[in-house]
Order: sequence, then structure tokens, then C-alpha cells
Amino acid sequence: MLFLYCVLVICCAGLLLAGIVEQRRHYISLEQIPVRVLVNGIRGKSSITRLCAGALRGGNLVTVAKTTGTAARFIHPDATEEPVYRKFGLANVVEQIGIVRRAAVYRPDALVIECMAVMPALQEINQQKLIRSTIGVLCNVREDHLAEMGPTLDDVARSLSRSMPEGGICVTAERDRLAILQEEADKRNCRLIAVDPETVSDEELRGFSWFTFKENVAIALAVADLLGVDRETALQGMWEAPPDPGVLSVERYRTEDDKRLRFANVFAANDPESTLMNVRQLLDLGAIRRPLNVVINCRPDRVERNGQMGAIVPDLAPDTVFLIGHPTKSARDGIPGHWQGRIVDLGGDRRDPEELTRDLLAELPEDSSLVAVGNIHGQGELFLDCLAELPEDEEDDDAFTPPAPEGRFAELPEGVEDPWAWPARMSPDSPTLTLRVPRQRRR
Repeated sequence: MLFLYCVLVICCAGLLLAGIVEQRRHYISLEQIPVRVLVNGIRGKSSITRLCAGALRGGNLVTVAKTTGTAARFIHPDATEEPVYRKFGLANVVEQIGIVRRAAVYRPDALVIECMAVMPALQEINQQKLIRSTIGVLCNVREDHLAEMGPTLDDVARSLSRSMPEGGICVTAERDRLAILQEEADKRNCRLIAVDPETVSDEELRGFSWFTFKENVAIALAVADLLGVDRETALQGMWEAPPDPGVLSVERYRTEDDKRLRFANVFAANDPESTLMNVRQLLDLGAIRRPLNVVINCRPDRVERNGQMGAIVPDLAPDTVFLIGHPTKSARDGIPGHWQGRIVDLGGDRRDPEELTRDLLAELPEDSSLVAVGNIHGQGELFLDCLAELPEDEEDDDAFTPPAPEGRFAELPEGVEDPWAWPARMSPDSPTLTLRVPRQRRR
């Protein structure tokens, strides 16, 4: 018995020593990266991570980045990237240790990394132990992960604030709960910078070959400004940055029966508010048009979210609602009764994806738009793969000019010289989303 007790003590002491050594090695790696930007929030984290990295690369700062969203990527200083290897395909915040170690090899000026923690306690550990950011980004507070961070949006705001760097700087585009974020920042002696999306012009957004939001660009410009990169240089770097695989996109296809189809992949915005905002902006810009059809992908572990997507059907006002995945009943139950006649249920987690895609496309009218909402995983991914096999519609009108209304804040108020010192305006307007024309990247 004494022998077993001694073995147990020795093993525990060995584990403790190994943990201390590992932590010390990790802190040494962090010290080799002078600027660490941790991007947190509910929507747009991956895009903001790429925009910040692009802006800093444009300013000739050696920058490494890592995204976690639709497809986790390690982005090298030359903007090349590779998938993040995960054993058994499972994500774990501990992988941040390996990412920091890889990044430190480059002796970079900056590391821009997306927060991959959802539980409030893990978000705090991610900041205080794993990344120890010098600049934080808290992009927005939306209705998602309420079971872990809720139940209210105020609770979500406070949970996300755990990633704020103590004694550092945090940049946000959140407006509705800015007061809560300021309160949390004050507790941490953190300087909170609230950006105004309207300082980003429509012309500057047209420099992108992919869809993005003014909020995201404004955040990246603020981070670049903090690190001494001027606006024009930062924008050039962002224009040249590769988009995230899950970025909002609109593709134009020809179906097998020669129908013209505009398809909008809105899977990445899988909360109701973001979904409605994205679809409305795409309609306003003419990127998609009516007749409009919606496909809702359902997941068994997102039953509540499936119902929320069904509940926004009247706001989207589609001609047809297609339900795929499993269980589709969870989305159908959320759709108001007078819309039930427009539902086409193609669900089933064992359905052949090619057969499902053929059945869905056969129901579409000529020259229509289809919007995919919900969560991408499962049947949604297979559906996207099948759509990608369709031929592109080369005859579709590829060049449309988005509306360019006068910016509410095209000029700073008298006496204000620093746009980032200017408080965020609580504008009710949704962010402007613009597709650049022509598609070739601006030089």
C-alpha cells in the first residue's frame, strides 16, 4: 500500500512539474510576439481576423493569424494558409498553445487570433492564460449560445467581456450594449474604442472582391491605426486579403433544366438577426432578387435554432421554404400557420444529397434566387457541394452598381480630428454590404 501511495505521489508531482514547464514554455512563446490581437464576439470573428491580419500585412508588419469559424486556418505571414489539424476532428481551446508556438517561430510583429471558447470560464482562461492579448476585439453581441452565455443579451455581453485585456485596449462595433461593455472595460482598466461603421465609405467597400460589412472594416482600421498603419495602406492590405471559406457569397448557376439561379450562402450568419440583416442587404443591393426562395438546414443539436429560423420566414417573405436536414419538424413548427402551404419538406439525415438537390432545384421557378440559412453542418455542407457542381451562369448580369447614398457621417464633426476617438453613433441603420464591381481585385 505504501508503495502504491509513493507511486501516486511521484506521478502527481511529475504531472505538476510538466504543467509548470509547459506553462513557462508557453509564456516564453507569447513574449516573442509583442502584439497579440484576440478577436471575440458572436458574428464575423473569422472575417475580422482576416481583415486585421491583411491590414497589418499591408503595413509591412510580420503578421500571423488563426481563424476558427467555418474552417479553422493557420495563416502565415505571406498570407498562405493551411487547415488546423485536429485529432478526431474535435476542437479544443488547448490547440491555442500549439498555434502560439508555431507563430512564435516567425518572430512576428503581431498575432491575430480568433477566440474559440464559448463557455464564459473558458473565455477567461483563453485570455488570461493562453493568449494574454494586448488588443482585444469584441465585434458584436447577438442572440446565440444563450445556453452557455445567456439567458439575456446583457449576460452575453458580460460573458464576452471576459476576453478584454486587463490594462489593454478593446475595439468594438457593438452599439446597443455599449454601456455594459464600457462598464466591464472599466473594471479591467481597459480602454474601450467604439468604432463608427459610417466612417467607412461605400467606395472603400467596393475595393473588396467579396462581401463584408462596414463594422468589420472599421474594426480592422482601428486595430491598424493603433499599430501605426495608415488608412490607405491598411485598406490596400485588406483588399488583398483572402476571404474566409464561410464568407457571405452569391453565386450564379444554370440548372440541368436550364433555369437561372442566384444562390446566396448565408449559413455563416446562423442567428435570426444576422440572417435577416444579410438577406435584406443582398436584396437592397440587387445581388439577389425575387422570386426569392429559402432553404433551412436543420440539425438535431440545434433544435431551438431551427425553430428560430422558421419564425423569421414571414420577414423573409419567400415564395417557397425548403426544409432539409433533421429534424425538419423543429423548423416547421416555428413557421406561422398561414405560411405552411409554401413549405417543401426534403429533410432526412440519410437522404442522398444529389437526389435532394435535384428535387429542390426542380421546384424552383425560372430566374429566381435561393438563400440558404440555418447551420452549414450536416446536410447543408453536402447541399453546397452538389450546387458547386452546377455550371456557372456566364450570361447573368455580372455588373451591378450598389446604391451609394450619402454617408450619414461622411465628414467628422467640427473639431474632431481622430475618427477613432469619436464616439460610436447609435444609428438604427443596418450595416452596408457591397459587392465590388468589377470582380478583379483593386491594385
